[in-house]
Amino acid sequence: MPTVSRARPSPWGDRRRVRIGVLGGSFNPAHEGHGHISQEALARLRLNAVWWLVSPHNPLKPTCSLAPLATRLASACARTAHDPRLVPLTLESAWGTYRTADTVRTLRQRFPRVRFVWLMGADNLAQFPLWHHWMAIARGTPIAVLDRAPYSTRALMGKAAHRLARYRKPARMAGVLASCPGPAWVFLPIRRHGASATALRARGEGWVPSNDKGMPRTV
Repeated sequence: MPTVSRARPSPWGDRRRVRIGVLGGSFNPAHEGHGHISQEALARLRLNAVWWLVSPHNPLKPTCSLAPLATRLASACARTAHDPRLVPLTLESAWGTYRTADTVRTLRQRFPRVRFVWLMGADNLAQFPLWHHWMAIARGTPIAVLDRAPYSTRALMGKAAHRLARYRKPARMAGVLASCPGPAWVFLPIRRHGASATALRARGEGWVPSNDKGMPRTV
């Protein structure tokens, strides 16, 4: 199983500060919707790159339909091959950080000069209070919530949005979010994309062989 033991965030090969969005998920499989929100995040948040963290597992989802990590990583690599700014990584598997709170803390420790923004869809904001130490995540990194039907209205009325209401930035400030200390978050009303991993699995689509040439890249 391919893993990444070291990632170099700077595209210039030096210690210049960069802005990186982090999109964690099962990618079971990766699909056009992941690419769509990544492209929106790159533009709206003025990011240098988006890291796709292909998670070993999601404690909030059943594992019975979860493909092997190598297969999901190959799927993510195939989806990002056209854009070097989109970087699939298996850092959580390499580091043994199976909770987002631990991953955020480790990212900050390993890459102290990088300005990270955690990316999530509105469906994840709705269930954010179920995440382990979710307020620590919010304090540890700014968060960009991207519109996703049909969850956005419920998410913006939910517990997490209410608890973090005073830290919400207007969408027009999205370009400087990476420079804001946590807690700080924005909701980005973007064009919605209908791709669904569940639908792709039902049709048997979206997969590439696990021995495909797609391998995790370093940046």
